[in-house]
Amino acid sequence: MVKIKPFQGIRPPKEYAAEVASRPYDVLNSEEAKAEATERSLLHIIKPEINFPEGTSEYDPRVYESAVEHFRKFQSEGWLVQDEKEQYYIYAQTMNGRTQYGFVIAANVDDYMEGRIKKHELTRRDKEEDRMKHVRINNANVEPVFFAFPDNPELEKIIKDVTSQTPEYDFISEDGFGHHFWVINDDCTIAKITELFAEIPSLYIADGHHRCASAVKVSLKRREANLEYTGKEEFNRFLSVLFPDDQLMIMDYNRVVDNLGGMELVK
Repeated sequence: MVKIKPFQGIRPPKEYAAEVASRPYDVLNSEEAKAEATERSLLHIIKPEINFPEGTSEYDPRVYESAVEHFRKFQSEGWLVQDEKEQYYIYAQTMNGRTQYGFVIAANVDDYMEGRIKKHELTRRDKEEDRMKHVRINNANVEPVFFAFPDNPELEKIIKDVTSQTPEYDFISEDGFGHHFWVINDDCTIAKITELFAEIPSLYIADGHHRCASAVKVSLKRREANLEYTGKEEFNRFLSVLFPDDQLMIMDYNRVVDNLGGMELVK
């Protein structure tokens, strides 16, 4: 059974939400990110090579340091503010007329280590190292892992109840996708969500295998450095969004082979 936890989110005030929001770090290259990034865009933190002249390696140590500098700047400028209370959130995406609603939570490293978090991809060491450095140096998970979970009627009711209220954020990004966000700060509802997920046997990674593996490895390193850890430390968890499986649509992910690398096609 999975162990989730509420957390004190670091997020933008309403007036900055649409500008701070960005596409994920791994769906656009450095040139595209630099063209898209406004002053308050999260891309300055998650793709910090855009803060340097074109051609700067994304693995340059100065690039990781720039991520930290911008993360601190965003907080000092009030573009990102930490909530005072541990709570859950609901994030919804509207794409091509469909809306899916997910719980934003802190997932547990032990669920990954003990097989309750299921994966379907192998990860690349270079990409793991990159995200490990990013998590470690910022001391934060700046982007979430995307999970699916078996649909649950009681959790579905909580989603409906919460989302019947006015959202904290509600905007359409330049790519035409809608983004909607609610804060769950009622103690009874928070406790109920934690209790209901404790009855769910597994979570399934839909996207973010490298973010997940990297967060886990950073946690294990910190456990090694803190032999008296209790399991309650924040480094034992990582940022995730959990969507019920009945709301998700599996989309084609096609690849084109332009040559056979000298091999012959055998029919």
